[in-house]
Amino acid sequence: MNVTHFFDDRTNTLTYVVYDEQTRDAVVIDPVLDYDQAISKYYTESVDKVVAFIMGNKLKVHASLETHAHADHLSGAQFIKDAFPNSKIAIGSRIKEVQKTFKHVFNFKEFNENGSQFDVLLDNNDVFKAGTLTIKTLNTPGHTPACVSYLINNEVVFTGDVLFMHDYGTGRCDFPGGSSEQMYTSVTQQLYTLPDETTVYVGHDYLPGGRPVQCQSTIGQQKQLNPQLNASITKEDFIKNRDQRDSTLTAPKLLLQSLQINIDAGFLPVPEANGKRYLKMPFNKQ
Repeated sequence: MNVTHFFDDRTNTLTYVVYDEQTRDAVVIDPVLDYDQAISKYYTESVDKVVAFIMGNKLKVHASLETHAHADHLSGAQFIKDAFPNSKIAIGSRIKEVQKTFKHVFNFKEFNENGSQFDVLLDNNDVFKAGTLTIKTLNTPGHTPACVSYLINNEVVFTGDVLFMHDYGTGRCDFPGGSSEQMYTSVTQQLYTLPDETTVYVGHDYLPGGRPVQCQSTIGQQKQLNPQLNASITKEDFIKNRDQRDSTLTAPKLLLQSLQINIDAGFLPVPEANGKRYLKMPFNKQ
């Protein structure tokens, strides 16, 4: 099994292509659609790199796996599906809770909050087969209620925004439905029960201290070194420290743009009569 990463330095997001070198079976995890906020235009540089890699290596893409509905970048999953029509888009089944919340935030009157925009909804411990790749879903809420991690072939786990690199910490927990208490349980009862040698691939890297991009850790390193949630940190201390840190953070700059696309499985808004697409933004007094 091979894992190749792609780093989007605009949003510090990591996309992965996981594949079997012999059978060429593959999945994509957390693809990115580029977006220029200043002029409200999207472009496909990031997803084009992924597609070119897949085609260049003659891989058979079975699915795009979303770890959650991202709040800091737009999903490129539909563009992966356009390039590989037989592939599916999968996400944790609790996406329905996130859809329900943000349907009302955006006043999307006709929006279905049943997860039907996605091809596959995965529950905790569900197994998704992608040819010779066996992908087990682990519910890991905390950053959002719908966060999942993907354990592939019992060797590597993709943690999305739950665990970051072992020199950085964890994801924030202050989004609607987020919970530092749930994150503590997700990490200690789901991720830290995996064997120490399990490889961890993270969803973002924020380059602490200006170091180069890193994406790969192990469960053992996380339990020993993670500054926010290692194996010796108590639940009470984690909740206190995480909540205190979250209270100082500003909202992600693409929060509103990202979520209305991502709860809809990466579908873009339908063009209106003038042929243009429009995002919808709340506009309120602070």
